[in-house]
Amino acid sequence: MKTSIAIPDSALIDESTQLNKSRKISIIARACAIFQVEEIFIYHERHVDNKDTKLLSTILKYLETPQYFRRHLYPKMDLLKYAGVLQPLKIPSHSKISNPKLIKSGDVREGLVVSIKGKKFLDLGFNHLLPYFKNEKVGTRITIQFKEGYPKLSIKEISKNDLQEYWGYKVKERGNLFSLLSSWKGNIVLTSRKGKVISSSQIKSLKNQKPLLVVFGSPERGIHDILGSDIKKIQNYTILNFFPNQATETIRLEESILGSLAILNLNQTGYI
Repeated sequence: MKTSIAIPDSALIDESTQLNKSRKISIIARACAIFQVEEIFIYHERHVDNKDTKLLSTILKYLETPQYFRRHLYPKMDLLKYAGVLQPLKIPSHSKISNPKLIKSGDVREGLVVSIKGKKFLDLGFNHLLPYFKNEKVGTRITIQFKEGYPKLSIKEISKNDLQEYWGYKVKERGNLFSLLSSWKGNIVLTSRKGKVISSSQIKSLKNQKPLLVVFGSPERGIHDILGSDIKKIQNYTILNFFPNQATETIRLEESILGSLAILNLNQTGYI
């Protein structure tokens, strides 16, 4: 089952400094990587500082990008002022191999189309650019598999859908939440303390091949407040409370994401 999440563009409204905002985004990114989230949708919740939305989107994308070609895609910018506090995802696409002599036949790696003196090459994260003759534009990420290891390093382009291991998430910005949910083809879980208390039977019902979208409210407004009467117009949804008997007045967004995905992961792995 492919899992995606939806978070509001107001996700950072409860943090007062860019440093703390950056740390919060890092926690969200790590939770998504741990539980193999396919897509992170950022929906418009209310009028917020546009810089916060850009910060949220930029850092999520930055962290998912393999570290060896971030310098090509992310020039020095204020939004990444606190990149040093961000925790690395350490997912399979973030290969640590920098020596081409260690590359073996069958290895999979992310590459970036770059231009050197008017000619296209693939930057694969070591001192050995490979010529690139296809039509993808400079700056495009390519997933490749080595047909032969060192020294020939012949490659073929592959689809991420063919990979058995987790290869990262996509970040997509959307309009309001209702429009996102109306276009979703699959199951929807709305997280709310007003929902049914999570149970094994409820999450077992989600165990099918349909994509799952897990939706989170904002630090100031829950799902019911955000959707209003439109909540009754949504198809294939259930409202679940993942934190019954909570002792805290509120649960932070990053805590809700981590806890909810952990419970759903138990379902997918057969422990529930």
